[in-house]
This record gives sequence, C-alpha cells and structure tokens, in this order.
Amino acid sequence: MLGLASLCHWISIIVVPPCASKAYHCFGMVMGNLAITSHGACIVIPGPSFEPAAVLAAVQQERCTSLYGVPTMFIAELNLPDFSRYDLSSLRTGIMAGSPCPVEVMKRVVAEMHMEEVSICYGMTETSPVSTQTRRDDDLERRTGTVGRALPHIEVKVVDPATGTTLPRGSAGELCTRGYSVMLGYWDQPDRTAEVIDAGRWMHTGDLAVMREDGYVQVVGRIKDMIIRGGENVYPREIEEFLHGHPKIADVQVVGVPDERYGEEILACVIPRDPADPPSLEEVTAYCRERLAHYKIPRRLRILDAFPMTVSGKVRKIELRETYAG
Repeated sequence: MLGLASLCHWISIIVVPPCASKAYHCFGMVMGNLAITSHGACIVIPGPSFEPAAVLAAVQQERCTSLYGVPTMFIAELNLPDFSRYDLSSLRTGIMAGSPCPVEVMKRVVAEMHMEEVSICYGMTETSPVSTQTRRDDDLERRTGTVGRALPHIEVKVVDPATGTTLPRGSAGELCTRGYSVMLGYWDQPDRTAEVIDAGRWMHTGDLAVMREDGYVQVVGRIKDMIIRGGENVYPREIEEFLHGHPKIADVQVVGVPDERYGEEILACVIPRDPADPPSLEEVTAYCRERLAHYKIPRRLRILDAFPMTVSGKVRKIELRETYAG
C-alpha cells in the first residue's frame, strides 16, 4: 500500500511547480510542501509562478527524480516546441492530481518523461485531500485509466445522485468518501456543510465515477458538467479523453451550451498542436464518427490559444460555457 508518507520516503529530489505549491491549495501544500519537508526530501521550486520551460530546465539541472503538477501543467510541458532537448532521464515518479488526468497525457508522461512510477491521486481540499491513489507497482492500464483504490482507513462508495442508494460496481454515480481525513465542516456554514456531508459522515464529492470490480475507481465527470442533449446524458470527460488522441489537438475541454432544438449542444474548445494548422469541425466530426455515439459528437468547435484558468491550475469550464453560450 503506497500512501503519501511512503511516497515521499523514497524520493530524493522533487520539483513542485509554483502554481501547485501555494499554501492555500491542498495538493501543493499537503502532498507537496508538507509531506516532502516532513520526510527530509529536497524541494526544487523553479520560480514565483508556473513556467513550463523553467520546470523542465530545473529537472535537467538539478537531476530531479519526481515531478508534481496538475494535468494542464504536464500538457504545457509536453507541448513545448523544444521539449525533446531537455534531459529528463533522472525522473522516475511524481504525482498528477488536482483535476481529471487524460489517459493519453498519462501515457506520454510515462513514456516521454520517464516517469514510470508516476501516481494519480484523487481528492479534494475538504478531504485533506486524497481519498484514492494509484500505486507505483500498478500496471500501465490501472495507472493511466483510473484514479486508484481507496487509501488505508478511507472508505469510498458510488451512489445514485437522486436517491443516495449505493450502486453496484460497474455503475456510474456520485462518488462519496468517508474517513478520518474528511473535514468537520465549512467554517460557520452549517447549511453549506449539510449539503455535502450527510448524516452518516459521507462526503458527497459531486464527481461522477465508476468503481470497477477490482476496486479501482474511474472518474467520468462532474455532475454539474454533465450535458443533457436531446434527453441523452453526455459526460464531457469521455469526449475529452477521446479527442486527446487527435494528432492536431494539444488540449481540449468539452462543455454544453444552450441550443433551441436539443436543449444543450456539445462544444469542443481546442488548443491546437500547431496554431497554423488547427483542426476543422469537419475533421473533428470525422475523427469521432467511428468511435463515439452520434449524440456525443461535438457539433460546435472553438479554437483557442489558452483556457481560462483558476490560480491553482484548473480550467474554468463555467467561463467557457458563459463566453460561448451564444
């Protein structure tokens, strides 16, 4: 069983990208700075704010063995035009967390950044933060396609969001977690606390997930991000995962926007690998047609230079929806 303490015990040097290491963000503070310092590992912080080139230069110069970051950071590093010139052979492990980690990105991190023992963590600030984690000896499929198993002394379950009934393994529902790490509540906000922590002390995460037969958890999206198109439930995460494999797409976010006929329509916001040769809607449609159900294929496309981000490195999907609602 690999928890955060043991993960840090065998790391000698780590780079913590600044945006993930700010003291108010639980990923950087607990899994990064506090865990590393409490176990005597060396921390390398490349600069006052996240710059992908500065991170890779620090890895090369300091011969770092581990790298932490949210998925958008790893994507930015992998997509640097001169990525191949950096010597990252010292890397072997690290943590990717903070938001859903695309499978194709994880595969590239393992293959191109030499992070064969990289771990995915799932959690939230309210759960201190980690509830599930992949282990460094997990096979590639589990490490790239899931967010791992429950950590010691932590319980997780998947429930029907409408009724709260526990669902069988293999069914999609809301992920709930319970244990010593769950917060007591929001400060002076009992009503808000009651919205997310039920009478049994289960924390309702708001994430849609599937627990597999082997106990590993797959996060399929956020309840609030689910698109209802013509009565069909569409999970943006599935479409994003698929589009990450398109040769012209460096990063993608899928959101629902208002539509008179279907209620909501699917919009793909894309950052192209080559700004001079972005994918067209026709190319995206053709790419999706053989692998996705027809109602999951994006009908709208926006080519962007960058996504609106929070200070902790997460994409502001609500801003994308509001900006392109027309």
